[in-house]
Amino acid sequence: MLALVAGLLVDYALTGGLSTRRSATRTSSAQQRQQGQQAGGQQGPPTISGLIDRAQSNPRSIRLVVFDPDKRQAAMTLTSGRTLDAYYPSDGSQVRFQALLEKQHVPFAATPASSGGGSWWTAIVGWLVMLLLIGGLLYFLSRRSAAGGAQGMQGMMSVGKSRPKRVEPGKPQITFKDVAGLEEAVEELEEIKEFLMHPKKFRVLGAKIPKGVLLYGPPGTGKTLLARAVAGEAGVPFFSISASEFVEVFVGVGASRVRDLFKQAKTAAPCIVFVDEIDAVGRHRGTGMGGGNDEREQTLNQLLVEMDGFEPTDHVIVIAATNRSDVLDPALLRPGRFDRQIVVDLPDRAGREQILQVHAAGKPLADDVNLERVAAATPGFSGADLANLVNEAALLSARRDLPVIGRLEVEEGVMRVIAGPEKKGRILSDEEKRITAYHEMGHALVGNFLPHCDPVHRISIVSRGQSLGVTISLPDEERFLTTRGALLDRLAMTLGGHAAEQIVFHEVTTGASDDLRKATELAQRMVMRFGMSRKLGLRVVGDDNGQPFAGRGYGLQQPLVSDELAREADEEIRGILDQAHEIAHSILEVHRETLDRVSELLIERETIEREEFQQLVARREDATATGDRPTANAT
Repeated sequence: MLALVAGLLVDYALTGGLSTRRSATRTSSAQQRQQGQQAGGQQGPPTISGLIDRAQSNPRSIRLVVFDPDKRQAAMTLTSGRTLDAYYPSDGSQVRFQALLEKQHVPFAATPASSGGGSWWTAIVGWLVMLLLIGGLLYFLSRRSAAGGAQGMQGMMSVGKSRPKRVEPGKPQITFKDVAGLEEAVEELEEIKEFLMHPKKFRVLGAKIPKGVLLYGPPGTGKTLLARAVAGEAGVPFFSISASEFVEVFVGVGASRVRDLFKQAKTAAPCIVFVDEIDAVGRHRGTGMGGGNDEREQTLNQLLVEMDGFEPTDHVIVIAATNRSDVLDPALLRPGRFDRQIVVDLPDRAGREQILQVHAAGKPLADDVNLERVAAATPGFSGADLANLVNEAALLSARRDLPVIGRLEVEEGVMRVIAGPEKKGRILSDEEKRITAYHEMGHALVGNFLPHCDPVHRISIVSRGQSLGVTISLPDEERFLTTRGALLDRLAMTLGGHAAEQIVFHEVTTGASDDLRKATELAQRMVMRFGMSRKLGLRVVGDDNGQPFAGRGYGLQQPLVSDELAREADEEIRGILDQAHEIAHSILEVHRETLDRVSELLIERETIEREEFQQLVARREDATATGDRPTANAT
């Protein structure tokens, strides 16, 4: 008996009494019961030692003791009906306490021990589920990080690999039928197609096909479309990549990608490699501050070697496109690399009509839409501009719930491409509207009475883009050369708005700032580029476009222009501008009545078309009919 009691007390002393590792919920419930016991008169909370003492000293006062192995809790019910609860430290304490109760003939019971095993099993399953979720998340993140390249470290090693867009022959292709208005360029590229389809035909005659074809011209003229059409006609793989993808901040990456690109191309030969915007990597060498270690120059060197190196590339044809052929390195343009250089220029009138027919195919056009007339009214438009024109007309028709695309929608599409959409929310005051009307009518009247100006197509005081009004004049035919008299007439028309403001309001506004800028630039070119000044003679003053490369001009002496020559050039420019302004001023003074009458009509209607304007103002083809128009002699 004494040994059992001593063992229970030792267990309690070693474990520090009540176990502090129990959950907060168990402690809370025990405290609530103990507080209830204290309220009944007990001096303190019961402990396992107190239960042992009671079982040893007064066993007859105990009715039943119930053990809970999961909570390690003993609940002693007294004969008086009260219940005393206490925690015991270990399973061994429970066994020894039960032995003491058995010797004292105190009844006891225990809840099923299987409940404790279930809780452990539940905890283990919970940990396994958590580990599986964490492992799945890590696997998903590792796959996402490797998706940009290869898996793991292979993604880092693939930075030097080229990733061109490859178009296989079996996919829907663009052919020469989809290219309109570029007959000369298509004829030049026919040989490339024939060589890729029938190479023996050329080898028998000892002919070598050009290794590279350079397409250069203004933006939107169809250079990329031509390259895709060649691949579509020949039925060979087409690799497309931008030159900017070769240039990276990592040393040697650009050259590595060039090698990898040609390696892929040789594997798929015969094929076409198309490099868009090649000027991004093919600019003059020696133009930067980094010398030969410049990453872009190393990429260009590798491209030169691949195009005309020791390894043959007979079945790989490189087609490149650029808007700035003047900045390309001479080594890139020599025979053996880009053997053939094709100008893809703005389409002429017939070409524009063909392009319009291509983009209008499948669209419901009204009977009053004349594509030939639209082509005549859009000089200087590129293929992209014409495609945008047709699309804008279709969008306007859909916005207005029209079943077909009408003439008014097409004309509005032309205006949107030229000057932007109307800004109807910009409301002008009556005074500003009057100034704008006289300004635009000044342009129109001066251009109408000068023989070398293009006919006025539309006059409007509806705000478009950044301008409060617009006067559009379009030529009746294509022109490729311009005389001094035609340029002087154009200057007078440009300054006509400024002159009208001076005559009518005796004041000028900021609305003429853009006209003055354009007139000054044109006068500068006449004097300094075109040799249209007898005083300066037949020479070019200064540099045309300046030095496009800062590195080439670094430390070099610029071409000398004396102060006297610069002063003479300034005087000539000012003389031409004054002469043009005097021409515009005299024409408006002679036709002041017409200026007032048509300007008031423009304020009322906001827009006047070409036919109505010509009816209001009879155009005089004879230059002498302009009254006291000053002569256009050279200053």
